Amino acid sequence: MTTNTQASQKLYYEDVQVGDELPKLVKSPITHLQLVRYAGASGDFNPLHTDPKVGEMIGTGGIIAHGMLIMGFVGQLLSDYAGPTTLRKFGVRFKGMTRIDDVITCTGTVTEKYEADGEARIAGKVQAVDQNGDVKVAGTFIAALPRRS
Repeated sequence: MTTNTQASQKLYYEDVQVGDELPKLVKSPITHLQLVRYAGASGDFNPLHTDPKVGEMIGTGGIIAHGMLIMGFVGQLLSDYAGPTTLRKFGVRFKGMTRIDDVITCTGTVTEKYEADGEARIAGKVQAVDQNGDVKVAGTFIAALPRRS
């Protein structure tokens, strides 16, 4: 189950202020089946993501989730917040391994409002953490929002 603390609605530039927090997105616990499905969808069949014995052999303590899956969760946060066509730039750094049963919470904050290329834009910081508060990815985004007028 995925939960978002606020229902999506059209977001306008005038309604956003620097310092605003994006409604957090909480994902269901990571499952082995989810990682196998993601491997199929992404084409990343590295056994580190699907075979527990490989993780034990190389010292990660078992299966770890694809970093791009966790980045995708943050992308979902941004799409839910600003809309699927507004994103102009999005990047993250991978900070930690995500394991089976981890519950990932994605959050973000607006850090800037400005105009560029004829668009009203917002910029901000985003991150994904597990149930212990350990950061898995951290990054930035830029989105172009419509004006009310």
